[in-house]
Amino acid sequence: RAGMSPVCVSVCPLQVSQGNVPGVESASLAMDTEEGVEVVWNEVLFSDKKVFKAQEDKIKEMFENLMQVEHPNIVKFHKYWLDMKESQARVIFITEYMSSGSLKQFLKKTKKNHKTMNVKAWKRWCTQILSALSYLHSCDPPIIHGNLTCDTIFIQHNGLIKIGSVWHRLFVNVFPDASVHGKGRQHRDEQRNLHFFAPEYGAGEDDYAIDIFSFGICALEMAVLEIQANGDTAVSKEAIVNAGQSLEDPLMREFTQSCLRHEAKLRPTAHDLLFHRVLFEVHSLKLLAAHCLINNQYLLPENCVEEKTKSFDPNAVMAEIKHEDRQGVQLKYSHVSPLELDKFLEDVKNGIYPLMNFASSRPHPVPRALSLSQEQVETVKTPTPEPQETETRKVVQMHCNLESNEEGTKTHLSLFLKMDDKLHRQLSCDILPTDTSKDLASELVHYAFINEVDIKASLFEEQCKIFELIR
Repeated sequence: RAGMSPVCVSVCPLQVSQGNVPGVESASLAMDTEEGVEVVWNEVLFSDKKVFKAQEDKIKEMFENLMQVEHPNIVKFHKYWLDMKESQARVIFITEYMSSGSLKQFLKKTKKNHKTMNVKAWKRWCTQILSALSYLHSCDPPIIHGNLTCDTIFIQHNGLIKIGSVWHRLFVNVFPDASVHGKGRQHRDEQRNLHFFAPEYGAGEDDYAIDIFSFGICALEMAVLEIQANGDTAVSKEAIVNAGQSLEDPLMREFTQSCLRHEAKLRPTAHDLLFHRVLFEVHSLKLLAAHCLINNQYLLPENCVEEKTKSFDPNAVMAEIKHEDRQGVQLKYSHVSPLELDKFLEDVKNGIYPLMNFASSRPHPVPRALSLSQEQVETVKTPTPEPQETETRKVVQMHCNLESNEEGTKTHLSLFLKMDDKLHRQLSCDILPTDTSKDLASELVHYAFINEVDIKASLFEEQCKIFELIR
């Protein structure tokens, strides 16, 4: 929760693992006493206070940037603060608690119960992981996770997958080893996880391909439940090949093999993989309608779904399929359970069923602290998104709203546009202190959200002036 402060979090003695990160001395289960939800309390200790003071501004900037990373399939970074004592300094940061454990734990439990992975669940989870990776890689500049394993992927009770340890690169690349107390375990050094890392990992030219390789191993382990290793040694290349060949579905086999190609440049992007034949499907009308409903909830009265379903005659026919040579099929309202509909809408809202076929290629403004160096950015293969088609409709009515968080570190902009065809469009985004109304308006035109003519219109100019005054 963005507004969380030190005084409303109580720490429990229970140690938890939410993805090992270098430098994190401890991770404990905590309770946000205001909201009554469990969170993870993480601590980074600095034995050299002089080094800490010298980097204090940089550390603050890094953590502020971390709070901007937001995606339904990424473990949420809630809050941080600095604590100075006589003997040492520490950074405390609060992250979302994943109560159902890691993907590795789930796979072990499934194998122990002599069960197999459900193909539908495998596809759904692959899609969610790729959705998160696609988000990270499409950021400007791109964010490389660099620590994706079955131990850093978590499952919620409702089946939602989230990847954690996104801040791993921050600790590896930013905090100097001399200033962080404790060595901290790194997955890279653990023999049992060596097979998750691409051959080129750590060679100085890491790009999205290292995450794709790691994802390929995760997808393979999800399918076979476990890639066998000899005792405590690392999983061999032969074991990985044998696990891949054991997949009966040729499309699943091709899918995982494409991720594990030795040459990084031959591996597909996360966005490409979302359109692979094994995952891609034409979305049902039900899913499209659910997303439309969720995205336009602000236009609908509260509990409208519940009230609407109550008013339906259960015996009324809502759809019918007719056949000339045989009896047709009738679908009645009684065939749809309101409880199932509510759960489905909740799952869509939580991000379990994303509309990946319509994923925007627009880059997300993201923290540079988590991204690559300038030299590395030049080598990244992520293409620059092309402008969308031009918007021909004109804006006839517009409302602009700005909201800041409690600390005043982040501002959220909401735009409500009424178009000349009487349809509505609602847009929202987090804006930076350096953003101007002119920049934002030009971006809206570039991505075909508004007509270029509207920028010069008196209505839009007036709103832009108000925007600058509020800022």
